[in-house]
Amino acid sequence: MSRAAQIELESAISLMMGFAERTGLTSDRPPRRYLWTDAFAVCNLLGLARRTGEGRYTELALRLVDQVHLVLARYRADAPRTGWISGLDEREGELHPTAGGLRIGKELPERGPGEPFDERLEWDRDGQYFHYLTKWMHALDQVSCGTGDPRFNRWARELALAAHAAFAHGPYGGGGRRMVWKMSTDLSRPLIPSMGQHDPLDGLVTAVQLEATAALLPGSAGGPSLEKAVADFAAMTEATDLRTADPLGLGGLLTDACRVAQLVARGGWEDGRLLERLLEGAQEGLSVHARQ
Repeated sequence: MSRAAQIELESAISLMMGFAERTGLTSDRPPRRYLWTDAFAVCNLLGLARRTGEGRYTELALRLVDQVHLVLARYRADAPRTGWISGLDEREGELHPTAGGLRIGKELPERGPGEPFDERLEWDRDGQYFHYLTKWMHALDQVSCGTGDPRFNRWARELALAAHAAFAHGPYGGGGRRMVWKMSTDLSRPLIPSMGQHDPLDGLVTAVQLEATAALLPGSAGGPSLEKAVADFAAMTEATDLRTADPLGLGGLLTDACRVAQLVARGGWEDGRLLERLLEGAQEGLSVHARQ
């Protein structure tokens, strides 16, 4: 390993170990879990395990998964309800921790049914975001790929099934299918009814990825099928203009393009047209962003 690569690796290890200590994963501090950041952290830890060959990073990733489920798949301490947000009892909740989705992990409780909407406050309020859930689905799938344990992929598919049922709405086949951007913690009501531009795309790529992994993993039979969700996300993606100059959106397009290319190489994706759309949209958006 070159000196530059060694410095890069040491920096990554320092970053992740600091994160683990700061958020209560390896310390006595109260756990501070936030779904988006934690999804990337799981993938980073698995990457460190592959790069170093050290199992301690895989163990940390598994510990983080357990902690996320124990914190974000349950109601907040200040919520009027307790237990798993899926409504399952303790035993079934442990077996199916993602069946009711996962909270974002925001500092403030979600907006109540009678509270007025405040755009500034809403950013700090809890609930569920679809694009956060897809990140966690991907992280769980990577754990299955890294460990060979199909349980995590099954949890990801259960999460995908619950998210599709809650966030997608409208009559099938009529061209009016849409998605909600933010839902309440228990997935019973929309908090922000508008649709995230790339939410159907995230759902499509992630669902296909989960199904492809399940087909390759021994012992993964018995989990939910995402065939209906894939078809629904595909139809909504087909009707969506994917172009954007937003930096986060551009990163998402390029990430999804990478995942689609990987799926094509594995034989898990047959439609090359989507990859072309992703790259064309990203190229056009990057040109606009560069001029800004």
